[in-house]
Amino acid sequence: MTLVERLVKIWDGDECKPFLIRGGSSLSFSDIQDGVSVDLSSVHAGDVVALIGDFEPKSVRTLLRLIDLGAIVVPLTHETLEQHDYFFETAYVDVVIDGDRVVRREHAGSNELLDELRKTGHAGLVLFSTGTTGRPKAILHDLTLFLRRFETPRPTHKTINFLLFDHIGGINTLLHTLFNKGVVVAPESRTVDSILDTCAQYGVEVLPTTPTFLRMLLMSGAVPDRVPDTLKVITYGTERMDQPTLDELCRLLPNVDFRQTFGMSELGIVRVKSEARDSLFMKVGGEGVETRVVDGVLQIRSTSRMLGYLNAPTPFDDEGWYDTKDIVEVKNGLYKVVGRTTEVINVGGLKFMASEVERVALEYPGISLVKAFPKSNPITGQHVELTAQPSEGVELSIDAFKSYLREKLQPHMMPKRINIESVSVGHRFKRA
Repeated sequence: MTLVERLVKIWDGDECKPFLIRGGSSLSFSDIQDGVSVDLSSVHAGDVVALIGDFEPKSVRTLLRLIDLGAIVVPLTHETLEQHDYFFETAYVDVVIDGDRVVRREHAGSNELLDELRKTGHAGLVLFSTGTTGRPKAILHDLTLFLRRFETPRPTHKTINFLLFDHIGGINTLLHTLFNKGVVVAPESRTVDSILDTCAQYGVEVLPTTPTFLRMLLMSGAVPDRVPDTLKVITYGTERMDQPTLDELCRLLPNVDFRQTFGMSELGIVRVKSEARDSLFMKVGGEGVETRVVDGVLQIRSTSRMLGYLNAPTPFDDEGWYDTKDIVEVKNGLYKVVGRTTEVINVGGLKFMASEVERVALEYPGISLVKAFPKSNPITGQHVELTAQPSEGVELSIDAFKSYLREKLQPHMMPKRINIESVSVGHRFKRA
């Protein structure tokens, strides 16, 4: 049974009910069956297909058809256009689809992981890491294994698909909704105003997003007045959340349940349960997922893990454990991510997390976003520097800000340089 046939069976009796809404258009399973789509006659099973799109009817219809053709799909967006040539070469792309255009391309060489997947006859999925510490890695999943997590029926709500078409969280939201007869609302843009307007217009119940976007939302002044009453759940993930932002959001939106998510493209989305709406401690697990902490760092073993990187060595040890690089506090079997191993700063032998400096800086009035980072120092080995972005319309006194930090931070944690400028945010709404 094909994926579309499985989904049509699930939606039997509701095949004319839209499962995807975007602007003035919508998509139902009757549209999938009867609608005219992109000409895929030149696409063959096992082809690696770059699909450039978004969560709109044509892209979603094409994605489902490619899976049923047994293709290995590389979902991309127009926001990463300058990297597409790199993505095409790294993933050994055979076909590029952009709108109605279907173009075959030549590439050099082959890849053992792709060849092994083709032998199974299964469709595949290639996702790219954000590449904050080097060139993005090409992450290959067997879609047959990837889709198994959706076989158990679960509750669903009307959800806005904030996370992008090339992000595992965005794909997860779409598939979860499809397998559970929900509704996905796709925003036409991902600004604060557009997201809030879309949530209000369509009665959105769940907003999956990032801590960076939530900080932008908070500092926009739109909370709580412009947050619609229909919004019941806000989930956040893809990067570490800071406690001051979560506390303020919980105070301003007492009727919204805040839930942390956790996952990596290498492992798939793992099941998470927050200790409380205002807590950063969470239980990590679910079917086929094991966790352990080694030297303060969380490791995970998952049956839904990727097959491997197409352009890098495997990150799994001989027993299948994956080092997340996330440093965690542990409390009664719950984990709280306090930083990453790459964020440990060592000043004269005194080690601390960049997140400790950022937490204090974010509590200063008029600060929108911050990023602390280490710099080499010939005397102490390293020192910390800080980029701070003021809220719109705020003139920040650098002297007052420094005085505040000196009062709150230990001497070795005090930034040697403070840059008052915009904090870079990537297309996935994570700090770059």
